[in-house]
Amino acid sequence: MVDKQVKILVVDDEERIRRLLKMYLEREEYAIEEADNGDDALKKALETDYDLILLDLMLPGKDGVEVCKEIREKKATPIIMLTAKGEEANRVQGFEAGTDDYIVKPFSPREVVLRVKALLRRTANATYIQADTTAKDVLVFPHLTIDNDAHRVTADGKEVNLTPKEYELLLFLAKSPDKVFDREQLLKEVWHYEFFGDLRTVDTHIKRLREKLNKVSPTAAKMIVTVWGVGYKFEVVNE
Repeated sequence: MVDKQVKILVVDDEERIRRLLKMYLEREEYAIEEADNGDDALKKALETDYDLILLDLMLPGKDGVEVCKEIREKKATPIIMLTAKGEEANRVQGFEAGTDDYIVKPFSPREVVLRVKALLRRTANATYIQADTTAKDVLVFPHLTIDNDAHRVTADGKEVNLTPKEYELLLFLAKSPDKVFDREQLLKEVWHYEFFGDLRTVDTHIKRLREKLNKVSPTAAKMIVTVWGVGYKFEVVNE
């Protein structure tokens, strides 16, 4: 069976940057579509199932953060934010909106390709449907199963549609039940970034993760526990 061609949406208001990224990504045999403003990008992202979106922060119409937020209301498409703003506040803003990675301009096109490949690898099996009972990398708890081979989360038998970062956050916590992690540790281990100040991106992702779990299993949602004044932990619930 021939593998499905990876489809990527490149969103930037500068034609030069779109063409550069398109050239490098097409060398990897990816199918590339383009958008030069936020409104067009959002329309395409919601109408088409892309494997990944490269999204500029500063755009005509809706900006990248708003586009990302609106996509996240409907889809878990992996998103890498591109921006000329390297300040911490902008990076946090992007992560709070639900972006999975962040690249600051000016960037090396090769670095972008490597980041794209890394994110695609992490989500390669996200559409895996058939349950594999012989899978080696599966975490099974009452009310919650994380099949890391299939990159799939089910709560009370129903699949939970998570973004790559939400999935990584849940998996990281679940691998160490009852261990408390502060926000700095989670940012370092899950996002691979170190922030000095605003840690809201962790809180935002925890909130979104709980909401998604709660829709299918309120009991599973209770496993993500806030330890006030410290951070978060995964606690097995046997209700």
